[in-house]
Amino acid sequence: MKQFFSVHDIPSLAEAVQTALACKANPFQEEQLGKHKVIGLVFLNPSLRTRMSTQKAALNLGMDVMIMNMTSDGWALETKDGVVMDGDTAEHIKEAAAVMGEYCDILGLRSFPNLKNAEEDYSEELFHKFAQYCGKPVVSLESATRHPLQSFTDLMTIIEKGNYTYEQSKKEYVPQGKKPKVVLTWAPHVKALPQAVPNSFAEWMIKAEQLGWIDFVIAHPEGYALAEEFTSGATTTTDQKEALEGADFIYVKNWSSYEHYGEILSTDPSWMLTLEKLKETNNAKVMHCLPVRRDVVIASEVLDSEHAIVIEQASNRVWAAQAVLQEMLKNK
Repeated sequence: MKQFFSVHDIPSLAEAVQTALACKANPFQEEQLGKHKVIGLVFLNPSLRTRMSTQKAALNLGMDVMIMNMTSDGWALETKDGVVMDGDTAEHIKEAAAVMGEYCDILGLRSFPNLKNAEEDYSEELFHKFAQYCGKPVVSLESATRHPLQSFTDLMTIIEKGNYTYEQSKKEYVPQGKKPKVVLTWAPHVKALPQAVPNSFAEWMIKAEQLGWIDFVIAHPEGYALAEEFTSGATTTTDQKEALEGADFIYVKNWSSYEHYGEILSTDPSWMLTLEKLKETNNAKVMHCLPVRRDVVIASEVLDSEHAIVIEQASNRVWAAQAVLQEMLKNK
């Protein structure tokens, strides 16, 4: 694996989940794999879970870790070609990425969209140029349009918490009884947030639905439809109550409008998830990528209840990251 950017970089979802679960069961089984290897984690935006979980995953594999906070420790980067650099940018990504590649065996990059120009954000220019010029395997630690380590974790958590058996001969997961109903529901927020997490979650869940593992529904208010490239084939509705009926897993997440790019069209508090809404579900487990604003996105009564699995979900971030890094090290 030379790149981990989306679900399309995973040849077999079942085998990937199996690897992550094996890492969780025995974290140090491959600790010699990363001996004398270095991973560089490059951050252009804040991070808690991604930073710490990926670092821990690398340490479990015996790697050394270097962390670069570009906004405070590095030079302002230029990504455009043919630009006369007489402005605020001090270093071109061609040189910066190439130098990082000289120092590291694997690189991770995290950057957010500006939410002003959809075409520019969705081109993923920064990530693609970074991967092009560094010359080393690259892991997305979240980009303008996707958060694949989070989505891998989410799938792993659903498989782990759901009623599945793994058929070794077919290398496939089989739900026992009814397929779990997984709902991605929009929630209100005070800020305009990227579409990266819901885009990515939808992409991974649609793939899981195609494999026969789940039934998937997306619920959002009018004007909050995600880009079709991420939701093609998914069931969508603007009726949250209808979507939540019989749900087994509920993934709560805010995102700004894609149609009216980066705008907040609604802050309707009735979309916040509450215990009352969970009465219509199949005793649903509640998920969120964190950080979460209590009593804005999800009611505290839900987060403090046995429905919430957000801490276990966050803990699994280590094992998803470790599975990816392990694959990169083995096939470098």
